[in-house]
Amino acid sequence: MRNPAPSAGAVLLLIDLQRAIDHPSWGERNNPAAETQVGRLLAHWRSRNWPVWHVRHDSTEPGSHYRPGQAGHEFKASNVPLPDEPVIAKRTNNAFIGTGLEDRLRAAGHSTLVVAGVITNNSVEATVRMAGNLGFDTYLVADGCFTFARTDWNGTPRSADDVHAMSLANLDHEYCTVVTTDALLGNGQPQ
Repeated sequence: MRNPAPSAGAVLLLIDLQRAIDHPSWGERNNPAAETQVGRLLAHWRSRNWPVWHVRHDSTEPGSHYRPGQAGHEFKASNVPLPDEPVIAKRTNNAFIGTGLEDRLRAAGHSTLVVAGVITNNSVEATVRMAGNLGFDTYLVADGCFTFARTDWNGTPRSADDVHAMSLANLDHEYCTVVTTDALLGNGQPQ
């Protein structure tokens, strides 16, 4: 098993943490403390001047809360990018598709990613799979992500916790190493 504490050069990559994700139409979510964990990660990275990159979904769907110009398009107050933190605009569920993310990361000399954000089984999973396939050393912060309840292909309701857990299981040890915030931060003690 790899070290659960990536090096200081690791990029904290935050995916789609925008106000749209709080719209009630999404339904029941898991991990209500995810934003708190992301805040801990941000504080840790920023206090050390480590790289923080943000991914913003720019939907082209007319009714989407993620569409530019909608209130939901804005970043959540808990994770507004600082002026020197790159913002990657995407239009698909994969932060690498059509964004230049891979080229920008490689040009900056980054090979390790620590990923948190939403939705675990959608944009997070798609981005982490691609990162792993592209050879990035990738860590997914389980308690820094969340998702929503779904009904599976044969009509069985699945809780948000079940959907989240299955997505993490799909990724762990093949595309990334799944970790917790405490593991990354040394059980909450600054490293």
